[in-house]
Parts: sequence; C-alpha cells; structure tokens
Amino acid sequence: MKKVGIVMGSDSDLPVVQKTVDTLKEFGVPYEVHVLSAHRTPAEVSRFAKNAHGNGVGVIIAAAGMAAHLAGVIAAETVLPVIGIPCKSTTLDGIDALLSTVQMPSGIPVATVAINGGVNAALLSVEILALSEPDLAEKLAAKRAAGAEAVLKKDAAIAEQFNQK
Repeated sequence: MKKVGIVMGSDSDLPVVQKTVDTLKEFGVPYEVHVLSAHRTPAEVSRFAKNAHGNGVGVIIAAAGMAAHLAGVIAAETVLPVIGIPCKSTTLDGIDALLSTVQMPSGIPVATVAINGGVNAALLSVEILALSEPDLAEKLAAKRAAGAEAVLKKDAAIAEQFNQK
C-alpha cells in the first residue's frame, strides 16, 4: 500500500496534524511526517515533493497557517494528489491560510479541506488510496455506516425525550 506523506510548515501545526495521523492509524494507512517550510526550506520541500512518488508516497497532505504556500509549492513539484490543510493562526483566524491554499492557479490543483480539517484530510487521502485498495474502501464504508448509526441513535433518544406521542 502507498503511504501518505504529511508535511507541516511548522511544529505549531502538530495539533492539527496529530488528528490526521490518528485517523490514518485507524485505517492502518502508513504515513511519514515532516516539518518543512515553503519559505525557510524551499529546497527541501522541492526535494521531498519530487522524490515522494519514488519513496512510496501516494498522496501528500500539507498543513500550514498564515500565508500557507506549502501545499501549492508541493503541488507544483509533483503530480501526486496534494491535500491542503489551512491551519488557524492568531492573525486572521485561518482565513488567510484558507485563501492561500484554495486559490491555486489553473493547472496546479490542491484539494483543500476546512481550516484545521486534519481528520477530513486523512479521510480524503484514504478515499484516494482506496481506489486501488479494496480493503480501505470496505473500512471507509464501515466507518460511514457506524457514523450514520450513531446519528440515528441520537435522533431516537432526542425524539423519545421531546416528541409527543
């Protein structure tokens, strides 16, 4: 199975990335994690992106805050799918990171999840890998079914408490 390459622009993004890692672990998806900066270590970011496919990576997740150029820089250096996680900062509540991540020019796509959306980034990467891994597709279906069942149990409890009979 291909692994997920996770890159964060700063170790301050680790709380968001930890949710990503935890979700990948839940599905048994291998991963590797790095701290690389689009602005402070551009050569290392380029090297990572260019070598990712050859190193067994099938999807890249890039988490960054503020200007958040990391996902776009990585996407420019690889044809692997790149998922950007805009991370919330104290400056503009993550809106700057969201716009920097989602507003990519034509030809260099970055799939973008919600601000601090580490879980959804992991799930999207699992969905991508599941295209060639039937076991992952089954695990995703089971997780979705469990989520639906949990909501229906909550609905039944609320209905019992509040609805007149």
